[in-house]
Amino acid sequence: MSQREEILARVSSITSLPTSATQMLALANNPETQIEDVQRTVEYDPGLVTNLLRLANSAHFGTGSAINSVREAVVRLGFKRVFQIAMTSAVAPIAQKEIRGYDLPRNGLLRHSAATALAVEYLPKRLSMRVPDATYTAGLLHDLGKIVLGTYLEVNSAPIVLKAYRESISFEMAEQQVLGTDHAEVGAALLEYWKLPQIVVDAVRWHHAPNRFPHEDKTVVDLVHVGEHVARICGTSSSTDGMNYSVCIESLDRLKVVPDVLEIVASDVLSSLEEICAIFN
Repeated sequence: MSQREEILARVSSITSLPTSATQMLALANNPETQIEDVQRTVEYDPGLVTNLLRLANSAHFGTGSAINSVREAVVRLGFKRVFQIAMTSAVAPIAQKEIRGYDLPRNGLLRHSAATALAVEYLPKRLSMRVPDATYTAGLLHDLGKIVLGTYLEVNSAPIVLKAYRESISFEMAEQQVLGTDHAEVGAALLEYWKLPQIVVDAVRWHHAPNRFPHEDKTVVDLVHVGEHVARICGTSSSTDGMNYSVCIESLDRLKVVPDVLEIVASDVLSSLEEICAIFN
């Protein structure tokens, strides 16, 4: 068995999503879901209730007036928003950890993930696009594979770091050369095991190589790719190799990104990022 095959085989041993997040995912995929179903699921998880109400009253997610109950949050924010908050709440605890091998401090991945998720939400608004609801989740989870490799599987990252620095290449390229796989493929494998929507799995798998995504409609993959670029403009990076990445010009063309939009979206992101991250700190 190759090292790549061994790593991908071990993905199924990773801890699963919190029960509340898994249940919310099932509700999101059920067209018959009712407000009471969402309310009941959230209320079983005290941590999710706390984060839901704090985020529901934040400038980014909020409606301008105080929200004091789970039911009120669901009614006023809508299920899409509540699901986004549930996923953010589920991911935050693991994204706050120090990620060995990527020179990422505590909370470094959380900031980068949140910035990317915000960017893929603001970009379509600035471009007057309609996109699937799962786009935010794809942005939030795009670098999950780094947690898997660095923290859960404890892959020896020293050769990867050395190659990246010596050859001035991205960690993704160094991962491929050393491990035969990379954090994008590993993250996608875990999300597929968790049974997340295929659109999320695909966006995570190809967010560093959108042109290689083997389908004509590359919208969500392009958004996550460009959204991560915006996150770097905002000063966040999920490793110290941020300068070794460049944005895919074809992605910009497919999304019809006009001049100055990236800087405007970066400003949008920065207006919300600190508040979102502070809630989980």
